[in-house]
Amino acid sequence: MENWREISEDIVSSLLEDGSDPEILYEVEHHFVCEDFPKLEQAALAAFKLGYDVEEPAELELEDGNKIWSFDIVVEAELDVDVIMEDVDKLAALAVECEVEYDGWGTYFQE
Repeated sequence: MENWREISEDIVSSLLEDGSDPEILYEVEHHFVCEDFPKLEQAALAAFKLGYDVEEPAELELEDGNKIWSFDIVVEAELDVDVIMEDVDKLAALAVECEVEYDGWGTYFQE
């Protein structure tokens, strides 16, 4: 498993160094992927039951032509590593439990 805390610290630091506003809420998108749609659907349902806003699954085509399923969970959060890591820890554990891949998180620069 990747070191999500280190990655999260890098993302937050980069946004703040670029002048992103630390005082507002951000839409943080947590990404999930899996080749097996039923497993992905199970993970989406489990996240919904935990109270998360789950977006519709989508089929994506990879560079090699293979297909994979994905969905995002959108959370409003402060641009704070500890706050974001609370969701990362829960969602990464959910991914392991449902046998899908937690593919990290992202957000957008906000002035």
